[in-house]
Amino acid sequence: MTRRKPSPSTPTLAALRRQLRQFAAAREWEQFHTPKNLAMALSVEAAELLECFQWLTPEQSARPGGAERRAIEEEMADVLLYLLRLSDVLGVDLPRAAQRKMAVNARKYPVALARGNARKYSRR
Repeated sequence: MTRRKPSPSTPTLAALRRQLRQFAAAREWEQFHTPKNLAMALSVEAAELLECFQWLTPEQSARPGGAERRAIEEEMADVLLYLLRLSDVLGVDLPRAAQRKMAVNARKYPVALARGNARKYSRR
């Protein structure tokens, strides 16, 4: 898997959130950006991301190229943008919420029990 470092010009989540707010306001879309509608749109975009991987082997899914990779990047961006917009509408600090959730997961999945095991702890 290729991992890329963000460039110095990569926007922060806060900057993207502001851009999305301005984008929606310029189009008068706030009226449509209810939590319910945004959550539904997020689910649709997540399904479109899944569709990019449908029928690929694990090996193919790990190394998409060309048009496949561009499609995956676009769907991932859509998922991120809807999630950011939802967080803005609900006033959720996503990085803080993610850190709290990671702390919960660390307690829920201790290394000694979870290391090298993909099965959920409650199903063992």
